[in-house]
Amino acid sequence: MNSADRLDSGQVRTLITLSCGAFASQASVRLCDPMLPQLSAELGESLAEVAQTITAFSIAYGIFQLIHGPMGDRFGKLRWVRYACVAAALTSVACMFAGSLMQLITLRFFTGAACAALIPLSLAWIGDSVPYQARQAVLAKFMTGSTIGVVFGQVAGGVLADTIGWRLSFGFPALVLVAVAAVLFSDARRAKQIAKINGTVVSEGSDGPVPSPSAIARQFGGVIAMPWARVLLTVVFLEGMLVYGAFAYVPSWLHLRYELPLWQCGMAAAGFGLGGMTYALSSSHLIRLLGEQRLLIGGAGLFAAGMLLVGGEWWPMQTFFCALSGMGFFMLHNTLQVHATQMAPTARGTGIAAFAVGLFSGQSTGVALGSVLVGVIGFESVLIGSSALLVLLAVVMATLLTRRDRQTA
Repeated sequence: MNSADRLDSGQVRTLITLSCGAFASQASVRLCDPMLPQLSAELGESLAEVAQTITAFSIAYGIFQLIHGPMGDRFGKLRWVRYACVAAALTSVACMFAGSLMQLITLRFFTGAACAALIPLSLAWIGDSVPYQARQAVLAKFMTGSTIGVVFGQVAGGVLADTIGWRLSFGFPALVLVAVAAVLFSDARRAKQIAKINGTVVSEGSDGPVPSPSAIARQFGGVIAMPWARVLLTVVFLEGMLVYGAFAYVPSWLHLRYELPLWQCGMAAAGFGLGGMTYALSSSHLIRLLGEQRLLIGGAGLFAAGMLLVGGEWWPMQTFFCALSGMGFFMLHNTLQVHATQMAPTARGTGIAAFAVGLFSGQSTGVALGSVLVGVIGFESVLIGSSALLVLLAVVMATLLTRRDRQTA
């Protein structure tokens, strides 16, 4: 990153703040996973019923991507993130006081709806603020927060539930979200004060009416009408389907095949996030060394290698293999992300939201399809097939990027 591409101090502060918001968002996504037995015992409901706290959050998180993107484009990305942080903090706190399972499920739905704004609009802000040649490294650093959040939610959710109880566990992401909102509100006031002194105007977006559903649909339609956007949305859907259609069943397979305790299976799965953190810390060097096409192919190859090696009775080694797969996935996905920030520059929030919906839909489809295929052809066959198809997908995408670069040269 040369001097012209470096972020100023204000942008660095905003990037760190948004990364903390991404951490809280992703921690909230996974927080309920390890506390289901405790919720079941205390609320007197079955595991299947309390698992709706996870499903409700996920459904809202996927649906509300369609709303937050256009709203961020209309009213200002950082402004919309500020209010989303406040809403997510309030609903997280409210989860602490849920009197029944239905109340908790409802509150988790609204928490997911609010958290859905944080990562896509933060990515869109980076697209608006960071030159393209520096964007991939900045995106990788930003995603450190969300990756740590996933690991934290998977591991600490159970620890917090066992120590301070499941109710107080919801207070931790709420505290982080309040801090993020406070910093963003403070920065917005400071920017307006400086602008007033300098006689300039700070614009965060329009103060006009809320876009109608038809206007939002037209906005998404405009993104989908772009040929390159359709390519990226298709690729990220297939990426999500192939990666999570296999990886989602790794913990269960380790438990059933090798009789590992569930906590060891969870630690192994957490290696996926650790691999993502490793990529984020080394991203600047890897991007310079490999370039986009080799990051795509190398990332898919590394994911496949980790998945093909996983399996055994020593959980630390399984954590290492999952970390290899996680690093490979983030090499691949980060490269797609940087192109997603550029596919609709005039409606960047909407474009990133469409990209997020593509990934989320692919993940959901992969998990559902995987549950059927695992029972029919076995986990090992699903793992081999998904890994091979992901490598093929990466090769195709790298070829398309090379062709596109030649056309625009």
